[in-house]
Amino acid sequence: MSLAEGVKALRNEMGMNRREFCDYFAIPYRTVVDWESGRRHMPEYLLDLMEYKASAEQMRKIREES
Repeated sequence: MSLAEGVKALRNEMGMNRREFCDYFAIPYRTVVDWESGRRHMPEYLLDLMEYKASAEQMRKIREES
């Protein structure tokens, strides 16, 4: 899977549109559009960090519901 596909997959897994995704991660909208279209390449470590944050937030929500 390419990084562009990875960003789009993460956004879809989180159930967010692009605007919500950008606001959540504090990333400019145009940057995410360019990443997803492949016009711009993001550092691989950044996708790893975004996945980690999303996972940690999900785990925190599960703990709070318990």
